[in-house]
Amino acid sequence: MELQTKRLILRGWQENDAASLYKYAQNPNIGPVAGWPPHTSIENSREIIKNILSADETYAVVLKQTGEAIGGIGIMMSKIEINTAEMTESEAEIGYWIGEPFWGQGLIPEAMCELLRHAFENLGLTAVWCGYYDGNEKSRRVQEKCGFIYHHTEYNKPVPLMNDVRTSHYTKFLSKNWEK
Repeated sequence: MELQTKRLILRGWQENDAASLYKYAQNPNIGPVAGWPPHTSIENSREIIKNILSADETYAVVLKQTGEAIGGIGIMMSKIEINTAEMTESEAEIGYWIGEPFWGQGLIPEAMCELLRHAFENLGLTAVWCGYYDGNEKSRRVQEKCGFIYHHTEYNKPVPLMNDVRTSHYTKFLSKNWEK
């Protein structure tokens, strides 16, 4: 599936995106704040495309102007427990990131709005969750801009890929609010 916005194409990751993925995901300002380590090589990025980013509803954020994959966004449909609030079968979580040269241009909010439309209108979800780790103000602002409402905070939440624990803040967007 491919989704489009004014400036972006959201499409499945392809193995030939590995160099572009590595170009942005090797930056230590990107992954660690989102809970994953920087990529170590183009081959590492290629393996991540094959083994992780090939999941359903996982999209490369591609600039229409250049055709380059500059970030990622996805809907995680699997039922997870957000300690004090359990997702139901009709809810999902959205995760996202974008390369540092593209920060502050409104590209991730643009992608997020299209993914929310898709989640509610095409997938029939009733709510979408989003989270950010304490200190990740850029991610918090994206969620606020897109209409997510603060739900709760969890302390000492394990972050397995980073081998640490963090404070996690969760927000939620209800489909009934999308329809308004």
